[in-house]
Amino acid sequence: MAEVLRSGVNAVPKGQREAALSIGMGEVKTFTKIIFPQAMHMVVPALIAETIDSGVVKIEGEPLPESGKELAKLRSRVGMVFQSFNLFAHKTILENVTMGPIEVLRKNKEEARKEAMELLKRVGVDSQAEKVPAQLSGGQQQRAAIARSLAMKPVAMLFDEPTSALDPEMINEVLEVMTELAREGMTMVVVTHEMNFARRVADRVVFMADGKIVEENTPDEFFDHPKTQRAKDFLNSIKTK
Repeated sequence: MAEVLRSGVNAVPKGQREAALSIGMGEVKTFTKIIFPQAMHMVVPALIAETIDSGVVKIEGEPLPESGKELAKLRSRVGMVFQSFNLFAHKTILENVTMGPIEVLRKNKEEARKEAMELLKRVGVDSQAEKVPAQLSGGQQQRAAIARSLAMKPVAMLFDEPTSALDPEMINEVLEVMTELAREGMTMVVVTHEMNFARRVADRVVFMADGKIVEENTPDEFFDHPKTQRAKDFLNSIKTK
């Protein structure tokens, strides 16, 4: 079980920035994939990449250490996919994917390269392996970034608005890869504005506003029968666009 308890959000007053959330791992299908319909960029980094103000983050029952090797070890078990790809510009796509397994997991180069090519094929960019990121489209770069995260054998993956920096025609190719991961049972936390994707893929939808969890429900219940006025207003604003 991965738990997020009272993760700090600096953008709002202290009394309003506490949220409690539990995320079940793969075998608990109804809690495996979670979609945050608002652009809550502070949520995903607060789980793994940033210091929280109060409370505790647990992954498989283990509290996230404050610093040191244990923190790095635990973080390496959670994949992270950012808005802006964050690939190393001076390295090839293949080198981007093999770097973590070689440097952190201490795999030999041949094994890391073989697994990297399998992952790049899985996300449809194996033909781009020897190119540098600038030679790829935005959608291809984001799929390579997903392969890079998968190369670390994560127990869960966090996606922070993974399609927000893409041209419209490139969004679907990334969402298709994420949908396939969901089908395979990958535990995923996704911050997204892609409502069709959220409804189709998520087991749970968590709607947040002003640093608080306003509503949490199954996709059908959230989109068809929202309980709070704030969620109703949000969904109505989407329908009128």
